[in-house]
Amino acid sequence: MNESPSLSTLPPHGFAVTGNQRLRESVTVQQLLRPLPPVKIQLNCLGVLDRFLADAEVYALPVIDDHGKPVALLERPSFVEFFSGRFSRDVFGRRSILDLLSCGQYKCDVPLVVEESCTVEDAAQIIIGAGMQHMVTGFMVSRRGSYAGVADGRDLLSIITRQKQAELYYLAHYDALTGIPNRALLSDRLEHACRDADRKGRLVALLFIDVDRFKQINDSLGHSAGDEVLRRIVARLKASARQVDTVARLAGDEFVILMEDLTDPAQVALVARRIIASMQEPIDMLGHVLVATVSIGSVVYPRDDAGVGALLSKADAAMYEAKAVGRNGFRSYSPEMRTYNPASMSLENELRQGIERDELLLHFQPQVALAGGAVLGVEALVRWCHPERGLIPPLQFIPVAEESGLIVALGEWVVRNALAQLRAWRDQGLPSLPVSVNISALQFRQRGFSGFLAEQLAEHRIQPGLLELELTESVLMKNVDAVLQTLTEIKALGVRLAIDDFGTGFSSLSYLRRFPIDRLKIDQSFVRDIDSTPVNESIARAIVALADSLALEIVAEGIETASEVEVLKRIKCVQGQGFLFSKPLDAERFSTWLLNRARSEIVMA
Repeated sequence: MNESPSLSTLPPHGFAVTGNQRLRESVTVQQLLRPLPPVKIQLNCLGVLDRFLADAEVYALPVIDDHGKPVALLERPSFVEFFSGRFSRDVFGRRSILDLLSCGQYKCDVPLVVEESCTVEDAAQIIIGAGMQHMVTGFMVSRRGSYAGVADGRDLLSIITRQKQAELYYLAHYDALTGIPNRALLSDRLEHACRDADRKGRLVALLFIDVDRFKQINDSLGHSAGDEVLRRIVARLKASARQVDTVARLAGDEFVILMEDLTDPAQVALVARRIIASMQEPIDMLGHVLVATVSIGSVVYPRDDAGVGALLSKADAAMYEAKAVGRNGFRSYSPEMRTYNPASMSLENELRQGIERDELLLHFQPQVALAGGAVLGVEALVRWCHPERGLIPPLQFIPVAEESGLIVALGEWVVRNALAQLRAWRDQGLPSLPVSVNISALQFRQRGFSGFLAEQLAEHRIQPGLLELELTESVLMKNVDAVLQTLTEIKALGVRLAIDDFGTGFSSLSYLRRFPIDRLKIDQSFVRDIDSTPVNESIARAIVALADSLALEIVAEGIETASEVEVLKRIKCVQGQGFLFSKPLDAERFSTWLLNRARSEIVMA
């Protein structure tokens, strides 16, 4: 699949990928347009009031002059309230809207009018400049100066958020340097290809490709030149593969070609030989002429293995066999080859033992008030201290736990020990800080989950309001009725609920209103470089406004610089966490950090 992915390969965001694998934006205000019939400025005020009273869904009414140009946007709350006043109907009821706007007694802000050809990003900046109240009331849209309709601020937020989601999807599934699929997308396509092959009685092959002596290229010419060499190699891999094949980058100088819907294993060797031949052409780089050869190993499904998981390791073993006999060559997998055993294959068993042996530990990251720096709570983050490998980061073992189902036992360990640590801090005389714990989808859906929480709170004698569960949007949007029931049970205990990584999922505003959520956490992808990336500021500002309209608390994740704090304070985000304040610390170091911070605040006071 060398061609650029079609829109169908991305989430339904209204964005596409260009020929050079970069996102292309194609959304203007026209796509937000709602054809709400306007009222003319000569209409009497009772006519407007009747319109509001007849349709409770109408939040604001656009007003146009005799030439069709937008002149005002009458908001329901203020208009209805004004005419609820004493004598207002008698004095102004039969007078025109023009008279009302001119009298000075009725306050109506200058309307926000945006041309329909304006991009949604520019519209967001206009709203930021004009005032975030327009995110709720909406704004008027013009077409060559004449009224065309209205647009909802929430729709604008939705479009901008979906654009960011499309960017995140791209970053999660495509290699930033070369623009080709990464390991995650390759794995997804491989599973699909194998299932398809089973139905059709066809074959699937993997070519594992490693650039020979690439380190020498990097060391002699520099990393920038090395990156360019990789891009040129990718171009040759694409030219050598079939149009339907997937060319992916695993890491560094390792690439894989996925060949599906094969009828003859000989097709694999044909492509491999074509690749090796293409690499013989010299590359002119910074005045140097070099030849970048490759070693290739192949594996065929289901001939070499009927399980998808071992295919990549067997192709890797064949590639190392090609290197062992002199590089610049190709080998097919055979049972005599010694396969590389990925760490994850043994990691599951070791993690199971690690949970049983209490090798896990918690680190704590503070959540602070952006104005003043007061510590408002902590987030508990699990770490694994392996007896031989040392501290293993969550990105390595959490996916293994989720795939194996160990995430339930792991999650229960986290809840149990987070509450135990709260009790220990309280017994030591430290402040009773609320603790946030991440909950996986599998753990959340376990029968008796709320009962487990009640038992742990009682056992450790912790007030329920000091425990906050962080759930992702994806957890909440599956089987909504069952989710709502579980959330209600948890809230009945007094436990707080937060949506983690808000803005990266696909939650609906209507569902958000139904869920008993206490807090939204702005995903760090929107916080990072917020001081220099206008779209990130627009999204964060809109999320803050949304939280405010729903009476929810808001906290920003991943804060690393003081300038990011200043932007967040300006958009009225009051809480945050990130490396700027403290990296995650073990319980003992966090206690020390908390005491030192309290002493410094006393000194400053």
